[in-house]
Amino acid sequence: MKRIVLSGCNGQMGRMISACVKQREDCTIVAGIDISGEILDTYPVFTNALECSVEADVIIDFSHPSALENTLALAEKTGTPAVIATTGLSPEQIERIHAASKKIPVFFTANMSLGVNLLAELAKKAASVLGGQFDIEIVEKHHNQKIDAPSGTALMLADAISSVLKEEPQYVYDRHAVRRKRGKNEIGLHAIRGGTIVGEHEIIFAGHDEVITLSHSAASKGVFATGSINAALFLCGRENGLYNMADLV
Repeated sequence: MKRIVLSGCNGQMGRMISACVKQREDCTIVAGIDISGEILDTYPVFTNALECSVEADVIIDFSHPSALENTLALAEKTGTPAVIATTGLSPEQIERIHAASKKIPVFFTANMSLGVNLLAELAKKAASVLGGQFDIEIVEKHHNQKIDAPSGTALMLADAISSVLKEEPQYVYDRHAVRRKRGKNEIGLHAIRGGTIVGEHEIIFAGHDEVITLSHSAASKGVFATGSINAALFLCGRENGLYNMADLV
């Protein structure tokens, strides 16, 4: 049975992961890390990752960007593999993750859903066929408590599409600020926040007299919780390096 340290254990995703782990026999949570320090389950909770003294086989970080550095420092100090599922990270923090992967196994992806990662692959295929002929727009919808916009997943999808285009596209986030026609070499990204929407992503390929749409909708945060747990178990025993959902599937 694999032992998990869960960073962000008292957040919405942390509580969901705890509930999912209870239904499994291949892993258990031995400690949590959360700024509140409140104990909501059977495991101890530390307010700072560097204070955690509980031995584990893997760390899952589903917390806040501000907690990343200490989480990685704990992982490096103890030689523990880490699954980084926190979104809203800066380019510097992503570089920090890449640096950590040279010392420990790190699993990093903008979205833990298998379906979303399949969507990214389908989008790449579509872009490789339609690129240059179709305008590309990405619309993402999330609950009204989500802080970052556009979502990390929307950016992941845009990056996947960009990787197969002949010319590097310009990401456009705010069309009302510029009064001009849409450029051909653009990917528009649009964020909608409202209610309790778990997560919806739509990629629109708009051409002359035809539109192709690829979409994914999550009905529950459970899909992300299950994905992060599976990633954690996959990471145990791996060599140092950076892994993502493509490696898992």
